[in-house]
Amino acid sequence: MKTKPRGSSLPVDAAFPMRLQAYLARSGVASRRASEEYIASGRVSVNGEIVTALGTKVSSGDKVALDGKIVSPEKEFRYVLLNKPAGYVCSLSDEKGRPVASDLLKSAYAERLYNVGRLDMFSTGLIIFTNDGGFAATLSHPSAELEKEYAVETSTHIPRTLAADFEKGIRIDNIFYRCIKAEERNARKMHIVLIEGKNREIRRVFEYYQVGIKSLERVRIGNVTADGLKRGEFRDLTKSEVQGLLALCKNNPAERF
Repeated sequence: MKTKPRGSSLPVDAAFPMRLQAYLARSGVASRRASEEYIASGRVSVNGEIVTALGTKVSSGDKVALDGKIVSPEKEFRYVLLNKPAGYVCSLSDEKGRPVASDLLKSAYAERLYNVGRLDMFSTGLIIFTNDGGFAATLSHPSAELEKEYAVETSTHIPRTLAADFEKGIRIDNIFYRCIKAEERNARKMHIVLIEGKNREIRRVFEYYQVGIKSLERVRIGNVTADGLKRGEFRDLTKSEVQGLLALCKNNPAERF
């Protein structure tokens, strides 16, 4: 797979003493919320001692381990945009042995990068990878209301009422689905904008209307588009793109950069 470098990594401003969950997030192992769960479950140790108190602070000389493996804050944060091909799952590993999207980045990045949100195995398009746990948590939380735009192509004609119904909201199997915008491009193509993105939301709505999906591609995340990035290619986000994404998040607590 090809890479199109653009922009650069951003330095980490690490201030000690630091809360343990913040230390883990800056180490790229997980978001702060997930790090808190790791601590509470007894998976984290400091200088060889298991720590379960969330208020624990660590200094620069402390040795912090997760599941027995030493971790340390990243010297640089990475923000990478991948145009995911079909056939790859968005997880750190797959018990079924299916190809993992993050593996496409390993030849270019030494850092351990995590996907922000997901695309199902058969969907294609844009997904962000990072080692910045705070950034990932901000973007992926439903309260961010960050727009994601999808291009849908169907194998049969799209019912005339589907777009309006989806915008008003549809309840399927006791789950409420609603998009911000659904724009029909022609009888078999539609663009849909979501701000939350429940599991397989678009596919479930189209299945409800008995419409087969031929292809489903994410074409925009907030202010970020493919901008010539071909399927299977990836590039660094620019500093302005990272700042723009955070600025669009309604849950962004403060200026990050």
